[in-house]
Amino acid sequence: MTAYNYPEIFDVLVVGGGHAGCEAALAAARLGAKTLLLTQDLDTLAQMSCNPSIGGVGKGQLVREIDALGGEMGKIADLSMLSGHMLNTSKGAAVRSPRAQCDKKMYQLAMKRALERQPGLTLVQDEAAEVLEKGGRAAGVGTARHTVYRSKTVVLTAGTFLRGVIHVGLDSFPGGRYNHPPSDLLSKSLAGLGFRLGRLKTGTPMRLHARGIDFSKCDRQAPDAPPAPFSHFTGAITNPQLPCWITRTGAGTAGVISAALHRSPLYSGKIKSTGPRYCPSIEDKVVKFPHHGAHHLFLEPEGFATEEYYVNGLSTSLPEEVQADIVRSVAGLERAEIMRAGYAIEYDYSDPGQLDYTLETRPLPGLYMAGQVNGTTGYEEAAGQGLVAGINAARAAAGLEPLIIRRDEGYLGVMIDDLVSKGIDEPYRIFTSRAEYRLLLRADNADLRLCPRGFELGLLPARLEKNFRAYADAVRTLQAGGKPARLPPGPWTLKKARATAEIEKIYEMYVRRNQKEAEKMKKFEGLRIPPDFSYADARALPNEARHKLELHRPLTLAQAGRLPGVTPADVQLLWVLLEKRRRQRRKP
Repeated sequence: MTAYNYPEIFDVLVVGGGHAGCEAALAAARLGAKTLLLTQDLDTLAQMSCNPSIGGVGKGQLVREIDALGGEMGKIADLSMLSGHMLNTSKGAAVRSPRAQCDKKMYQLAMKRALERQPGLTLVQDEAAEVLEKGGRAAGVGTARHTVYRSKTVVLTAGTFLRGVIHVGLDSFPGGRYNHPPSDLLSKSLAGLGFRLGRLKTGTPMRLHARGIDFSKCDRQAPDAPPAPFSHFTGAITNPQLPCWITRTGAGTAGVISAALHRSPLYSGKIKSTGPRYCPSIEDKVVKFPHHGAHHLFLEPEGFATEEYYVNGLSTSLPEEVQADIVRSVAGLERAEIMRAGYAIEYDYSDPGQLDYTLETRPLPGLYMAGQVNGTTGYEEAAGQGLVAGINAARAAAGLEPLIIRRDEGYLGVMIDDLVSKGIDEPYRIFTSRAEYRLLLRADNADLRLCPRGFELGLLPARLEKNFRAYADAVRTLQAGGKPARLPPGPWTLKKARATAEIEKIYEMYVRRNQKEAEKMKKFEGLRIPPDFSYADARALPNEARHKLELHRPLTLAQAGRLPGVTPADVQLLWVLLEKRRRQRRKP
């Protein structure tokens, strides 16, 4: 069949309409790039395929950072919030993190509306089948309908769709998510372009009908009153808030699972891919933690206008009849009805060691990747990467310098550096424990850290900059013990300034120490390693360090120092070798 060449040439072409794709497309269009969002199904834009929740430990900080840079996730989460909590309130400010259950349909439709109303953004329903290359750079995509869309840059956000396979018991079938086809051709295209691909696995629990749940046997988990918004631009949450509920598995549950392990794709050998260690299936919990007699389950509503409940903690890929027995073994769920069965999914991902800090790929310049295709998991991680990739693709198309966020500037920087520097051997999730500068990267100060970048980029409304500057001055004045001036009308308030200033005063000594450590690392961040540097010839380096450096090809000395197996002494020696090389090349 003859291909149809779409007449326009786009600046940025985004493949995929999940959380990464939505943020990438909005950011690129808002920066003035002519943008196309291509997705298999426009009715599933920003779909919450697993838990309809936003935020959590580390994840909540990510959402605040996305919002401070001009992203959309925080605003949409506030619009659709139905049960909000601030986690870790009994602990220090560095680990306090907002989290909320959202109405999944409200979230999805609000994001779709934001995309449809965005000037400069074209939405098309079709399946990307091939990344096109011209002159050694990404040049667009070809689709399953034989349409060619040409573009200066491409942002790939394929989620779990690359050669996706769904498992329920010992039955398996192709799928990018339940009832949606996978993207097999696109995976083949990436392999043909020389990308290193691997396989990962994730899963989801069953959904239950509320009428079969005996909530009197469960513990009520009340939302915060009032809940804290995610967005710095939301005055207050106006939705009514609903409770969640807690119950527990018991010996009966463990017995049902143990008797059915031979029918589990995880334990029969059918699934060979690695799953998320921090979010194990109920099968893994029973097998690996037999000393725990019970495991907490959280019953979380999926929306205001639905009777479906998400069973957080009961992810499984056992056969459906076994899932029914598991549910009936839990207190309060003896008569519960399964509306949707749990399942596992295996999918291809691209080794994130092939990325630059901009999220541009090294094998094919002009191609950017974001989300689960990079081996991460979670809506927040995907949205953060999508935002950064969309910004950098748009800036590259316009011939501008990229946005790079350091580890001391944001969890966005921590996540991207972890992916680029260390790669992954399991689905990646952000945690506060991953950030060595977490006292600097609190949820309460995300606006102070990153809003200046948002205004500079042009992603935040210029009309709010005066209010933000006044707010930042108020925080500094209060921290120094002075009396701040009255703030002009806007989303930033003196109440918030006082709260942040108080935290800054409490942690002042530790924050100063973090800042000094970060300043030391900046000199290494700026020392780039030439791409043609030969580690094989660097015989002074230990064998393990040479092997790790050759495998990962770090871009800077700082990145080299974060590689497992590379010591501070190795970094100092590498610095000497680089300086020697530089001096030799400067000689006439």
